[in-house]
Amino acid sequence: MSRPNPLPRQDMESILELTGALWEEVRGQHLFLTGGTGFFGCWLLESFCYLNRFFDLGARATVLTRNPLAFSRKRPHLASDPSVNLLAGDVRTFAFPDGEYRYIIHAATEASARQATDAPLEMLSTIITGTERALQFAVSRGAAKFLLTSSGAVYGKQPAELTHLPEDYTGGPDPLDCTNVYAEGKRTAELLCALFHRQYGLECKIARCWAFCGPHLPLDRHFAIGNFIGDVLAHKPIEIHGDGTPRRSYLYAADLAVWLWTILFRAPAMVPFNVGSPRDVSILELAQIIAATLDPTIEIRVAKKAIAGAEPLRYVPSVDRARTLLGLREHVELESAIRKTAEWHTTCPAVS
Repeated sequence: MSRPNPLPRQDMESILELTGALWEEVRGQHLFLTGGTGFFGCWLLESFCYLNRFFDLGARATVLTRNPLAFSRKRPHLASDPSVNLLAGDVRTFAFPDGEYRYIIHAATEASARQATDAPLEMLSTIITGTERALQFAVSRGAAKFLLTSSGAVYGKQPAELTHLPEDYTGGPDPLDCTNVYAEGKRTAELLCALFHRQYGLECKIARCWAFCGPHLPLDRHFAIGNFIGDVLAHKPIEIHGDGTPRRSYLYAADLAVWLWTILFRAPAMVPFNVGSPRDVSILELAQIIAATLDPTIEIRVAKKAIAGAEPLRYVPSVDRARTLLGLREHVELESAIRKTAEWHTTCPAVS
């Protein structure tokens, strides 16, 4: 369920402090955002509106959405912002609005395990055809910079000997395994960016996004951290369906917004950047941290017994490139991210 309450002011002030020097080039400009109603999009749009007001930039943002009315009901404070225009359409077929758009952020993909299982062709079409459509729009409207939110899934299974996966790792998912539809779609989306960069000179920026925590994260999907927080808020035991040994890392959404804005404005074209936290924890450790942070009395149930001596499955990025080339780092610790996410989900009644 979604909530209409704004993001924490402290987070907006943090994004301002960490990206304030980037925004002068946006003065009087027009941005176009696909996926603006999702987890990434809400953080990008709200931080844009906040910074636009703070610096009096006179910038505008057009947000592509399949259902503007539903978004207006769920996020009225964003939909009613005078700098925001909602454009109805499907990312694969949307009509190009008139005017010049200097910055395009393409974040439209539902990373849904259910869709990958029940409608994989729809998922693949949305990723590939939607990316091509967004790139065509960028070229037709004279865009200066194009940001693709890709995924750490493009690397395929992380080798056991690599604790943190760097951008120059050349492995990949099995293209004949239908469960890899999301990963293969993102790989093709990156290839499309490379082709449009070569043919049209479009300055494409690639953000390979991993796992995150924060307000707007669903508590009832396939995201372990969201499910565990949801369990605690519902006063239920935390349920781990596996053995709890896979290792993951989680970046707070305010840091995510800082990283994405910095990559859009400052990253070199066609140099991929991992976006995530280097601090890895096992799924069991994550559950224990969530319980200790929110309610130490909550029971943790692990469905399967770990196999002694087995290498854990990892999904953890190396962020050395982002740190070295762009000066990016994690500012919000995991425990604080968990607490802030839970607080946001309890401050307002849910709306449908």
